[in-house]
Amino acid sequence: MAAKIRLKRVGRKGQPSYRVVVLDGRKPRDAKVVADLGYYDPKTNPATFAIDNEATLKWLLNGAKATPAARDILSKAGVMAALNEARLKKA
Repeated sequence: MAAKIRLKRVGRKGQPSYRVVVLDGRKPRDAKVVADLGYYDPKTNPATFAIDNEATLKWLLNGAKATPAARDILSKAGVMAALNEARLKKA
């Protein structure tokens, strides 16, 4: 399975909110979720998010790819920096 970390839209019309989830990369946005990693709420000022850093790092180290939008949120949460450190320790 080609796992992708992406945003899944939830909320009603005009009130978007997103879940950060792991899906099979070949499935549509609202397909069955493999793992739920957190949320992102762009409506608040500033935008709020919460990410399970350990689970996200595990998925990324096992080969999951993050979409550009998800990667931005993961960078703000510090997951991408932790991923770079983990990869440097491995090498």
